[in-house]
Amino acid sequence: MKKISILVPTYNEEDNVTNVVAKLKEILNGLENYDYEIVFIDNCSKDNTRNILTILCKENKNVKAIFNAKNFGFSRSVFYGLTQTTGDCTILIYADFQEPPELIPEFIKEWENGYKIVIGKKLKSGENIFISIIRKCYYKLIKSISDVEQIENFHGFGLYDKSFINVLKNLDDSEPYFRGLVAEFGYKIKEVYYVHEKRKFGKTHFNFLQMYDLAMLGITSYSKIVLRLATMFGFLFSVITFIIGLITLIQKIINWNNYPIGMASLMVGVFFIGSIQLLFIGLLGEYILNINLRVMKRPLVIEEKRINFD
Repeated sequence: MKKISILVPTYNEEDNVTNVVAKLKEILNGLENYDYEIVFIDNCSKDNTRNILTILCKENKNVKAIFNAKNFGFSRSVFYGLTQTTGDCTILIYADFQEPPELIPEFIKEWENGYKIVIGKKLKSGENIFISIIRKCYYKLIKSISDVEQIENFHGFGLYDKSFINVLKNLDDSEPYFRGLVAEFGYKIKEVYYVHEKRKFGKTHFNFLQMYDLAMLGITSYSKIVLRLATMFGFLFSVITFIIGLITLIQKIINWNNYPIGMASLMVGVFFIGSIQLLFIGLLGEYILNINLRVMKRPLVIEEKRINFD
């Protein structure tokens, strides 16, 4: 009998976890000839999420929980959780019901048809229009500059065969960008489309700074072009500056008394070149930060406790 693992990452989801388990049990019990486990990985919730998960684990041995000792970040927690599942395939779904659990039988059907990875792609989203526009721009940007062709409108929701999970287990990466790893190492990928709904219960804790951090992780992990743009822009503006300087010198020599060099033009040039330099120094800093975090080889997470793992 094949085993289906469901991974549900949580952080302050006390309003959702009971409903998630009820919904997943309803769907999974409707599937014949499959065993299952529902694995929660909690990233140090501050509300009542852990107490509820403890009760749910006592009520059902198929429900398991990993409690992180601290909040180690969304990406690291999810990646670590995937490597702790034991099923023949693992389905990653989030606790906020923005991704429809009803797609699970379709994911499994496509997996049985031979696809190693079945991903959910958003057709449209019910989220804030401003955030939606930022996401679309980011997807277009990362797809255009990445060395690996990235998957648009995809943020992890999907099914992953055990063979792919084993690939993740063998990676020595302390700052994994999961969406990029799926695009880079995923094979036989099937796309299933869905509408990204609004959160039903509670409120999101994924703020703009966390979105920015995830975006920078994607750019610095899968793009060389930004660093090369700095070199190209530096060379281009050096040539332009040299030409302008040469023209200015010639005109000054020809019209020494009638050609004043004003401070305004000098200041504009200095601030323009300075702003370009600061932009690329900041981007270079993001790359160095990414390298530094990986070189330190810190563990993905440290567990405080796990329940129902025999």
